[in-house]
Amino acid sequence: MQTQLADFIRDTPEGKEAEHILNKCVHCGFCTATCPTYQLRGDELDGPRGRIYLIKSLLEGGEVSARTRLHLDRCLTCRSCETTCPSGVEYGHLADIGRAVLEQRAPARPFAERARRWLLAQGASRPALFSTAYKLGRSLRPHLPPALAAKIAPVPDAGVWPEPRHARRWLVLGGCVQSSMAPQINAAAARLLDRIGISLIELPHDGCCGALRYHLDDQAGGRRDAASLMARWWPLLQSGDIEGVLVTASGCGSFMRDYAHLFARSEADLLARGEKVAALMRDVSELVAAEAESLSRVLVRDAGAIPLAFHSPCTLQHGLQIRGVVEGLLTRAGYTLTPVADPHLCCGSAGAYSLLQPEIAGQLRERKLTALQQGEPAGIATANIGCLSHLGAAARVPVRHWIEWLDERLTAT
Repeated sequence: MQTQLADFIRDTPEGKEAEHILNKCVHCGFCTATCPTYQLRGDELDGPRGRIYLIKSLLEGGEVSARTRLHLDRCLTCRSCETTCPSGVEYGHLADIGRAVLEQRAPARPFAERARRWLLAQGASRPALFSTAYKLGRSLRPHLPPALAAKIAPVPDAGVWPEPRHARRWLVLGGCVQSSMAPQINAAAARLLDRIGISLIELPHDGCCGALRYHLDDQAGGRRDAASLMARWWPLLQSGDIEGVLVTASGCGSFMRDYAHLFARSEADLLARGEKVAALMRDVSELVAAEAESLSRVLVRDAGAIPLAFHSPCTLQHGLQIRGVVEGLLTRAGYTLTPVADPHLCCGSAGAYSLLQPEIAGQLRERKLTALQQGEPAGIATANIGCLSHLGAAARVPVRHWIEWLDERLTAT
């Protein structure tokens, strides 16, 4: 794709990166076949190829219109198009550049829209504040709008978190919302890993990975959140007592795996920290799969085959490029996986997307649940708190993190 970038961005690092990405695109259209919003709406501008043209026009100094913002807002950033693209177009990075320029050059959003996005970014990215708000939401649940009330579920008992007793120790991200909405996820991971010789350590209120604010038009704020998180972890990472950083929410993991790119144009010390954290970070499925032999020794044998449907979040399969790993672990634990049509398509959660684009998110959820429940599973396993909450609000069967399903199959100590 030939480009003529405008003077305001041509010689900047962002402009050079955007031009490099744009030049890879050959207009083939393979991406449209796997884009959830294009499949739903059939509008070229609601597909990756159309959005690439909109971003290209924006960077070449073209008209900044409400239409450009509308179609970029409708993008889930699921990155399914990246998995499909034969030319290796890094659409996610291009979309980030386009959205940043759009916010700088477009007229301000309406006040109500700005206020909603600000409240989401500020409230959800602070664990202590979100915890208080979530408790208040549970008490007010009968009086809330149905769509919001459905996302406020009772918080299960997390169960026992084993005391650190092993030489092998990993930090685990508590996160901004998961520690309040689903504390049982990290606790289940801690129990399972404890049984195979690894202690899991979670710092209280360790903070947001940066993804939330970054994807709500506050990229500078997202970087600050990420930098603050790394600063809290840094003494432990430098001590040599910590083997790595574990993440049980694939949405956070996908963002953190990209920390080297996130801080590529930052000060040298921030870049060094970003590179180290990205290198040390593992999704929980990667660590558990690496210890598969030890895992087999602590799983109940012949516990009976329970049919489960596995929902692979976009951030797991397209962001982290992890495919087939969780499915193998669930099968090893004795679960039978039911078939799921179009597993590459997004469920509609996409961080705050389900709150900002409820109509599209609801349609995508309905399609996804039809596919997941068609095989009559006893439950649904997933790997990301956002997907879990979004799907769980409308599913006929329990939706849980896959590590919880494995935790249920541990032998008695």
